[in-house]
Formats: sequence, C-alpha cells, structure tokens
Amino acid sequence: MNYRTLVEDYFENFKKDLADIVAIESTRDVEHAGPGAPFGPKVREVLELMLEKANRDGFNTKNYDGYAGLITYGEGEESVGVLGHLDIVPLGEGWHHDPLIMSEDSGYLFGRGVLDDKGPFLASYYALKMLKDLNVPLKRKVMLIAGTDEESGMGGIAEYVKTGPIPTMGFTPDADFPVVYGEKGNLHIALDSDQDTIIESFSAGTRVNIVIEKATATLNTDQFDENLFNFFLNTNDVTGHGEVKDGKVVLEVIGKAAHASTPYLGKNAALILFNYIGQAYNDQLSKELYSLLWDWKGTPEAIDVNGVYMGFLTMNTGLVSIENGHTHVLVDIRYPNDTNVETISKGFEQACLALDNRITHSVAYAGDPLFVDPNSDLVQNLMAAYRKYSGDTFRPAITLGGGTYAKMFDNFVAFGPEKPWIRAPKDLIIGGIHDKDEGVEIESLKEAIAIYADAIERLANQ
Repeated sequence: MNYRTLVEDYFENFKKDLADIVAIESTRDVEHAGPGAPFGPKVREVLELMLEKANRDGFNTKNYDGYAGLITYGEGEESVGVLGHLDIVPLGEGWHHDPLIMSEDSGYLFGRGVLDDKGPFLASYYALKMLKDLNVPLKRKVMLIAGTDEESGMGGIAEYVKTGPIPTMGFTPDADFPVVYGEKGNLHIALDSDQDTIIESFSAGTRVNIVIEKATATLNTDQFDENLFNFFLNTNDVTGHGEVKDGKVVLEVIGKAAHASTPYLGKNAALILFNYIGQAYNDQLSKELYSLLWDWKGTPEAIDVNGVYMGFLTMNTGLVSIENGHTHVLVDIRYPNDTNVETISKGFEQACLALDNRITHSVAYAGDPLFVDPNSDLVQNLMAAYRKYSGDTFRPAITLGGGTYAKMFDNFVAFGPEKPWIRAPKDLIIGGIHDKDEGVEIESLKEAIAIYADAIERLANQ
C-alpha cells in the first residue's frame, strides 16, 4: 500500500483542520485557569476542538480534565502511542505572516504551531485516519495523546499518567527524522543576587527554552553615549535603541530567537545587553553575570563536555528579571548522559564563589536524559518506515539536545518531522520552531503523514 499517494486525497481537509487549530492562541495562561482548563481557556479550546474533529471522524475520545486528550482506535492489551502537543510558545514579534492565520506561500505553510507541534500531531492523526478509513488490520490498540503543556514543563502529561492508560511503546512527532533514540537531560539553574547595580530594572525572555530575542533595561543614570551604543550594536550584529527618558537611560536590544537546545543559532539579547552595561558603565554585577553566561558550552563553570552519544552540553540564558534591587536569572541546560546534575550544579557553585559579588545558584528543575537502544525493534521499525517513504538509506538514528514528550513514557522515542539538513530557499523568510514566521514545507508534511501511517501499522502488527 502506498500511503504517500493516498495522502493527496486527504491533504486539503488536513489543511482546513490545521488552519482551525492554528487560529487558537493556545499559550499557557494559568492566570485564567479554571475547571477543565488548568493551563487557560485557549489551551482548553484547542484541546476540545481536536477531540471534536476526532469524534467527527468516528474515533473514541476522552478529555482528561484539560490536562490531555486521548484518541483511540482498535483493540488489544498492548498499544502503540503517539504523543504530541497542542500548546504553543508565545507568538513573538516581527512576523511577515499573521501567526494565527495559517497561510501558504511558495510550497510552505506558515503560522505558530505548524511545525511545533500542531502540524506534526495532526499529521499523525491523519495517518491514523487513513488506516481507519482503509480498515487496515492492527493487532494493537493505537492511542493518540494530545498534550497541553509541553512548552512549559510537561505538567499536563504528568497529570495524565496518574489516571490515563500508558502505551506499550510509541513515538512523539516533535523533533527530527530519522529517529531520535537519545535526548539530553534538561536542567534549569536559577541565579539570584541582591548586589548593588546601576540597573533599576531589566526584563528579558518569554520562556526559558527560547534564546532571548528582546531585552530592555532602565539605568539609574542620565549619561548615555549614543554613538558608543550604536557601535556596540553593530559590532554584535543586532539592533536596538537607547535614549534618556525622565533622567534615566532606557536601553533595548533585539537579538535573534532560537530553541534553547541550539543556542548557537540565536543571538541572546540579554547577554549582549549585560555585556554593554558592564563595559560602558563599569557595572560589576553585569560584568559578572556575563562572565558566567557568555559561553553556550558552559566553560566558565567547567561543565563543558562533549558526550559520546549526545554531543555537547548546551547552555541558554532564558529569563532575566531585575526589579526592586533583586536579580533573578534562569538558565536552561541540555546535558549528555556523560555527566549529571550534581556535577553541573557543583560547577556553578564554584564559579559563583569565585566572583567578587554574591550570586547564588539553585537547581530549579532537573530532568533525566532519555536513551533507547538504537538496535531495538522500536527504533528499527521506525527507521524502516522512514527509509521506505523518504528514500534516505544513509542517515542513522540520532540523538538530540531538545527535550520531548518521549521522556514521559518508557520505550518511547522522538520521530520527525523535521529534516534539519534541508535548507529552505534563500528568497523565502522561513522561521523554525519558536521563531517568527514559523513555517513547514508542504511536501515534507505530506511525506510525514505517509511515514507515520506506515510506522503505526508496523508497530501495531509487530
């Protein structure tokens, strides 16, 4: 059976359903949380809409109090799971396309979530829909689980596992092809200080897992050298603005967002601004924070390590707040299974103790690495499905720095849909996950649907 050919008959309806889902700004909003909406009304709305579409197509569904949704097909004591998410990161600024209106241009779809992870989850759903419509025999039950809080700590699935059924095996369509059998551990380090600084206020970052695109600061001084500031911006290849307002200097730096697992692809506006304030105003706190955080490999803390399977440890400064004399910084670290939380924490402790000012560190969150045997039946079946429809027999299974839902269940891996080695046309502005102008190639989505259909069939019948 050629699922790639069959996809063409479904794709127009796929696009209509995806447009409906993209139109909902399903970012975490606990301020307006309520019964059935633990992460806010918009997250509940997108979950209910997804389950309504599944009911329309004849699937069994269940809403787990707004924490997750379950879509099932078939019978069997054992099950195959597909775990994705319908929440999104904040929209951000500077889009050339409306982030909540899915648009199509030059073979690409644009909108927040088309790549992370509304588009891939819906691709998995349509893969299962094809199997159902074709009455393909399956020995195991198939469970599609829609999460609602992946971008902010995976709290939704943490609640789901308390009462919901757990798949025997499966994958999450929220990473790269071919198969991601290993994921780095995820650690958040908080840095706090009450030391004196010229900074009256500093605000930067929307999520700890995003490279900071915009940073603003107000300084307790009226001294401002505009030429020096502009020279600094140009030197760092970023934009920004500075002025004296009400007797105080107000600064803004615009960098480049990227996922925290690849901080080297972005330009961290907060670190650039700390460096400027430290040098231009001889501010000791700014100097010391920059000295701790400037390197994405963590060399100042002596935590830089290149893992055998998973590659380099990465470090991203994701959130910064200075208000009422208190400084708080949250750092996202992705570490290979060659090191551990204790070693990394000790590195920060020693680095902080070596400073002139008092900056304390604490572990705000710690998540273990994921590792599945690359020779397992799970990985080999997924690789076979990928190779069949992609024609790529060269690339092996891989490991990544991004933390996905695969860590939430045993015998789970991440599986597509991105092919990071493929470059978009230079004449198009196409953003990646968590970036403005988030886009996905239409042909890649069609291929992913076919791959997922073949993969589900293989896993359900092995």
